[in-house]
Amino acid sequence: MAQQLELGVDTFGDITAGLDDKPLPAAQVIRNLVDQAIFADEAGIDFIGVGEHHRPDFAVSAPEVVLAGIATRTKRIHLGSAVTVLSSDDPIRVFQRFSTVDALSNGRAEVILGRGSFTESFPLFGYELSQYEELFEDKLDLFAALLKNEPVTWQGKTRPPLTNQRVFPPIATGTLKTWIGVGGSPQSVVRAAHYDLPLMLAIIGGDPRRFTPYVDLYHRAVTQYGRPAREIGVHSPGFVCDTDEMAREQLFPVYKIFRDRIGAERGWPPMGRNEFDQEIEHGSLYVGSPETVARKIAATAKTLGISRFDLKYSAGALSHEKIMHCIELYGRKVIPMVREMLSKSAA
Repeated sequence: MAQQLELGVDTFGDITAGLDDKPLPAAQVIRNLVDQAIFADEAGIDFIGVGEHHRPDFAVSAPEVVLAGIATRTKRIHLGSAVTVLSSDDPIRVFQRFSTVDALSNGRAEVILGRGSFTESFPLFGYELSQYEELFEDKLDLFAALLKNEPVTWQGKTRPPLTNQRVFPPIATGTLKTWIGVGGSPQSVVRAAHYDLPLMLAIIGGDPRRFTPYVDLYHRAVTQYGRPAREIGVHSPGFVCDTDEMAREQLFPVYKIFRDRIGAERGWPPMGRNEFDQEIEHGSLYVGSPETVARKIAATAKTLGISRFDLKYSAGALSHEKIMHCIELYGRKVIPMVREMLSKSAA
């Protein structure tokens, strides 16, 4: 584990409710998201990731554009995706967009590349789901070549080859920090090791300890490739409020609607309150008072040996005002507590 754990936040730009409990327009949600990022920067949070979706319950379909706006209004927080669905995008355009965000933020851009758990982008951009694996493998190989920040000569299966091709703008800082997002695929873990990239584990349910085999696989793979391990991070959902009871009571109604809507598309049964509470107590929902959430994050950090933890604070129609309070508590109370807990355990 790194000497000091980095602690960030993620949002998918969920359509939230206003003070009248009615859904806000997507445009207002995006403006609110920028305010959330500015506040996260002021609260001492290390990173904010913005997700990409192409469906009515999320406002953000072009995270790099939102990140560019955030870049011009923040000073220290690192900015990235959560995640970029590389399979249905053009690797060169992804690189160019994040290189631009990196320029605007003076070297604070990161990108998390993944295959995506939602598949709406495939038909939208004219890709076949039957090529789900092939597209990601091919495009990741090209993106890895672009990261060298040099003219690219490359040949793959899903697009024409490139010969000594320069790509603009180059990364001014020399490199673009690129993670591979993994939700449960051992092949993606090995890909991260193969391309010498850090690993971001999306743990959205169940005991975090069940991801220990993926961490072990990553370390075995980098050893076989003869290189040191890069960082390992975790992305998990959560919500911080003044007390455990307030956090659960405020989150459950909106989280259940969000979870049941996604679950209906994937064949999951509706979520009951017992399942919700069980996921908080023994799973991967980081919900409660600052101390409760801090203890849970510190435990996960020690168990998996991670160097970064990102809390996905967006959860359905949870209001902007409640989100801002969550961000404040996370930055100003949870983060110092986590670092103190980890420091004491390492002493």
